Amino acid sequence: MTPKTIAFQGRPGAYSDLACRTARPGWKTLPCKTFADTITAVHEGKADQAMLACENSLAGRVPDIHTLLPNAGLHIVGEHFQRVEHCLMAIHGAQLEDIKRVHTHPVAMGQIHTLLKTYNFTPVIEFDTAGAAELVALWNKKEEAAVASELAAELNGLNILKRNVEDAAHNTTRFYIAARTTDRLSVNTPDVMTTVLF
Repeated sequence: MTPKTIAFQGRPGAYSDLACRTARPGWKTLPCKTFADTITAVHEGKADQAMLACENSLAGRVPDIHTLLPNAGLHIVGEHFQRVEHCLMAIHGAQLEDIKRVHTHPVAMGQIHTLLKTYNFTPVIEFDTAGAAELVALWNKKEEAAVASELAAELNGLNILKRNVEDAAHNTTRFYIAARTTDRLSVNTPDVMTTVLF
């Protein structure tokens, strides 16, 4: 039986990818460049569902999703809460004392002030967390590190130097899971939440 596919915005190893793998174990994940591309992938049948980040406990709501959803033509069929656990990663053989620069997404950079200050790392903004991990693997230099998910380290062959480098332990992202169709649930179905867009 062919596994179902769930699309997400970001590079392989992004927190959205991790959310897909956690919420839909055994499904294939499909990375997309933008949220709009993620929605289109479902409409075109390339994916059965989409994992769409809607808010983060530290950074607040994700404006793009709330702009796109009213006209997306998809049904919200579930939600998922993903704990964000930032890892400091570098190439194998690199030690903490070798690191000079830390690359990551601007939102993640805003969540690791203690790490940057403690080790006097130079922050470098990249387009996303998993993309930063890809770049560090590509450059293959001991002085470059990324902050991303454990999954990003695994997919890019990087070594995790420190785990949970985020300033706040409650850092969590909420996702909508969307699909072309929805099952009509019984009125007795427990733990159902209704989302209204207006």
